[in-house]
Amino acid sequence: MRKIKLIWALPALVALVLLCLPKPSAAAADKHYVIASDATYAPYDFQDKHGDYVGIDQDLLAAIAKKEGFTYTMKPMTFNAATQSVSSGQADGVIAGMTITDERKQVFDFADPYYQTGIAWATASGSRIHSLEQLKGKTVALKTGTSGAEYAESIRNQYGFNIKYFSDSDTVYRDVINGNSVATFGDMPVIQYAIKNGLKLSIVNQKDPFEAGDNGFAVKKGANPALIAAFNRGLAAIKADGTYDKIIAKYLNAKQSTFVGDKSNNTSVWGILKSNRQAFLDGLLQTLYLTVVGIVLASLFGLVLGVLGVMRHPFFRGLSTTIIYFFRGMPMLVLAFFIYIGLPSVLDVKIPAFVAGVLTLVLNEGAYTGAFVRGGFAAVDSGQMEAARSLGLSHGQALRRVIIPQGLKLMVPSFINQFIITLKDTSLLSAIGILELTQTGTLIVTRNSQGFRVWAIIAVIYLVVITLLTLLSNWVEKRTRA
Repeated sequence: MRKIKLIWALPALVALVLLCLPKPSAAAADKHYVIASDATYAPYDFQDKHGDYVGIDQDLLAAIAKKEGFTYTMKPMTFNAATQSVSSGQADGVIAGMTITDERKQVFDFADPYYQTGIAWATASGSRIHSLEQLKGKTVALKTGTSGAEYAESIRNQYGFNIKYFSDSDTVYRDVINGNSVATFGDMPVIQYAIKNGLKLSIVNQKDPFEAGDNGFAVKKGANPALIAAFNRGLAAIKADGTYDKIIAKYLNAKQSTFVGDKSNNTSVWGILKSNRQAFLDGLLQTLYLTVVGIVLASLFGLVLGVLGVMRHPFFRGLSTTIIYFFRGMPMLVLAFFIYIGLPSVLDVKIPAFVAGVLTLVLNEGAYTGAFVRGGFAAVDSGQMEAARSLGLSHGQALRRVIIPQGLKLMVPSFINQFIITLKDTSLLSAIGILELTQTGTLIVTRNSQGFRVWAIIAVIYLVVITLLTLLSNWVEKRTRA
């Protein structure tokens, strides 16, 4: 009975933790903010070799914050996740080369525009496509949430082309260069910057950009008016003293290597490893930390589900089956967004990205663990239960002293295998801004455009770690069978 009470206490404990997450006080929010950004959108936002976030957006915000005397924490993530973080209250503002539109004004309050841009469309160098009419029946690659994507969507039916979406610019450009799609649309400065740094693209409408628009800093509609006012005052001040013009010229008149080191020294695998060794190490450590914390808590959660699944009372078996079915059937990325972006808008609290990531792993991996734990207990010969009961043990005592110990011994390899799966699944958490190994690779590719070599390095790191875990699994399996 005591164990049943503890099982029922678990959901209550999780809810209590979420509800007790501290809300920022009004005084703190007046001076320190959480700002979301897309850190893969050079020259607006990207990361240098030291791990610092730089670009037009980043330098402007830093200069404005210095003028106005407020501080902030930068949260890099995908563009869509950044905007949703603000609309759900997870972040106070977003600066990510975002174009001000009437539709976005329904959700956000914008500060004064800080830059005017236009939309370019580009093809691979040497392409024979020189007009929009030639796109008919072909595929165009777009980055989700950008003004270029919105413009391409608006003319899609008129010119009869197909669309595929990606979450970062480098993948979009590589898709065009590799011939998987024939063109892309995006902000003129962004594509110009990519070409300037060696990508083999050609802008078709160089002298005639489409639909010039304004970029703006945004907060959730009706929230943080003080931050908007501070941004506007700071922007006016840096325009007046010449800082604004220097920042714009700094990024639009120089190559990316100016900010991230001599690119020529980073094209080899060894050069990339040497110049980014700390970033790779930090990403790996974050991945391992997430994996260890996630698998320990998921194993405990899975054990509870497994025990519930073999109890005599049909209610507990049904509860176990329902929880396993629900969380095992939900895509992990959807679950991560629901916890990180959906729950805060309902509970009116901020859930740190790491906490949201761990909860995602626990619920998803715990459901899979619960399934094989339940199966492991069921695999123990039924005669064991009968023998235990004949010796005078109750059903609960027989479970604890006979069935569970034997079942756990059978499940040791499955636990190690789940550890490996959890390690790989952490890569999905980059979507909510957790800087693990995959997100680290994305940031490095954004600054050096060496996609093949960087992803090869990331793949080798994962393979080495997984190989070590597999060897551990084989050793543990032999020991348990001995």
